[in-house]
Amino acid sequence: MLPAYLPNPVAALFGGGIPVDLGRSCPDGRRVFGDGKTYRGLIAGILAGIAIGLVQIWAAGAYGLGSLPRQTVLSVMLLAVGALLGDLLKSFFKRRFGRERGAKWPVADQYDLVAGAFVLLLVFDPAWLFSEVTLPAFICILILTPLLHRAVNIIGYLLKVKEVPW
Repeated sequence: MLPAYLPNPVAALFGGGIPVDLGRSCPDGRRVFGDGKTYRGLIAGILAGIAIGLVQIWAAGAYGLGSLPRQTVLSVMLLAVGALLGDLLKSFFKRRFGRERGAKWPVADQYDLVAGAFVLLLVFDPAWLFSEVTLPAFICILILTPLLHRAVNIIGYLLKVKEVPW
């Protein structure tokens, strides 16, 4: 899951600049995604996810880490892109429900990246998803995701990358 977990904090760290929604609003008068979703963050996050996935592929081959899920270039790309698309979709709905940038949205804030990554895998590489994400792995993902999310957000807050610790 590293290719899905890494993009969001990297996007927060390197974000800024032109918003993905180009400042546009929906008919409800609210921004499509908001200022927190930028092209620079999106591209940096996706590239970071792909880079860590390629490192995993290399390490598995170089060090014989056969007990870990076998990443492919396609699975790595889908995990990285899907994670940030899930985050964008969550932001879209967050704005529709009148929640401002940085407002807490329990469950959605933690699992948006997992849902986005798994949906892309389900559509474009279901064989990999069902062969590598076993039930025990899926349960671990469900348990670890909110814990990792919280820890990374606290670190981001302490480093002044995030405005709120959630």
